[in-house]
Amino acid sequence: MDSAYWNEKYDTEEFIYTTTVNRFVKEYLEALPTGKMIDLAGGEGRNAVWFAERGWQVEVVDFADKALSKFLALAAERGVADRATATIADATGFEAKLAPADLGVIGYLQIAQEPLATAIAGLVAQLKPGATFFGVWHALDNLEGGFGGPRDPAVLPSIASLTDILSGLPVVIESVEIRDGQIQTKEGLKPSKTVIAKALVN
Repeated sequence: MDSAYWNEKYDTEEFIYTTTVNRFVKEYLEALPTGKMIDLAGGEGRNAVWFAERGWQVEVVDFADKALSKFLALAAERGVADRATATIADATGFEAKLAPADLGVIGYLQIAQEPLATAIAGLVAQLKPGATFFGVWHALDNLEGGFGGPRDPAVLPSIASLTDILSGLPVVIESVEIRDGQIQTKEGLKPSKTVIAKALVN
C-alpha cells in the first residue's frame, strides 16, 4: 500500500479517525511527564495534538501529505501549532526532527511483521534511554473473536509476534497484552480486540 491510497482517503474535510485521542493512548500515557514525542504513521494527528495540548513538543511522521496538512490545521485550531512538527516519510525509513525523543507512539500501523519490525526498530532508535515506546493495533484475535480492522492475518499482530519484535531491541518490555473493547457499527456495538505493547528504552 502506498501514499496515494491514503492521500485519497484523507482528502476530505472530515477527520477519518476523529480528533479524539485514542483511549488506550490516554489511559497508558497520560501520567508521563512532558517532553518530546514522535507519533509514527500518526495520520491526522489526533494523538499528537492531545499531547501538544498537555505541553509536549510533538512530531507526526506519515507518508500522506494530506494527513499531515490536517494535523497541522488541527494543531493550529487547538492553539498548539508552535509545538507541532510534521515530517513526510515512510514508517520504515525516516529521520525524526525531534529525535532523540522521550516517547514514541505507533497507533494502528497495520503492516506485515517484517516491515513492522523495521518501523518499530527505527522508532526505538530515535528515542532517549529511559524513553517510553507504546504501540496499539487491531489484534490477530479479531479474526476469530472480534471485529474491526483489516481481515488480512499478515497485517494483524499478536502478543507473540510483538513480543518477538521487541525482544530483539534494546528495550525492557513492560507489557504486551490484549484489551477488549467495542466498535460501533451499523448493526450496533460489536466486540473488538486490541493488542497493546509498552516498553522502556535501555
